[in-house]
Amino acid sequence: MAETHVLFVEDDDVIREATQLALERDGFLVTAAPDGLTGLERFRADRPDIALLDVMLPGLDGVSLCRRIRDESTVPVIMLSARADSIDVVLGLEAGADDYVTKPFDGAVLVARIRAVLRRFGHASGPGGGRPAGEGPGPLRFGDLEVDTEGMEVRRGGEPVALTPTEMRLLLEFSAAPGSVFSRDRLLERVWEYDWDGDTRVVDVHVQRLRAKIGQERIETVRGFGYKLRG
Repeated sequence: MAETHVLFVEDDDVIREATQLALERDGFLVTAAPDGLTGLERFRADRPDIALLDVMLPGLDGVSLCRRIRDESTVPVIMLSARADSIDVVLGLEAGADDYVTKPFDGAVLVARIRAVLRRFGHASGPGGGRPAGEGPGPLRFGDLEVDTEGMEVRRGGEPVALTPTEMRLLLEFSAAPGSVFSRDRLLERVWEYDWDGDTRVVDVHVQRLRAKIGQERIETVRGFGYKLRG
């Protein structure tokens, strides 16, 4: 089985070298870069399986680098932030990151988050995604929205909608039970595979991004409870 190729962009020499060694001990192939512009070059040259990006980078900051990567690829991206309450976390998620980890981080936690993201991308149908019971063949339809759970394709008004694997998994959760309310904690568990308390901003930003693509009115906020897909 081929090694998972990780692009790790971090300007702190100590953190970069120590984390690279830790990831390599866990069986990952790691390409490390000290700044954003070098990271973008390595991404384009190597096409890694996942990218770990520090938020604060010289030359090209991590948020801008994430945006550039997302313009070219749906490869999973995890942001690394020194402050859990920083606006940089939200900016990174809005730029297209799939998750984030707060520094300083435990190596085992980082590896667990990497593996969870890779599982999501390797199994886009997700643990709960799929066709609701009793549905026949063909795409699911919600107004002008069509969700093909077999081909992993989405159309709105007949036009294809480009979703990242995380956005697709989120939509599959909603479309498996249209009209049902999903709490943020449940979505963290089902889509992000968190088995611990996570930051619900990850959910909120991804819902915001999904709404922008499939229609603001399609996902309703149920105040105090969570979100639901309008059938």
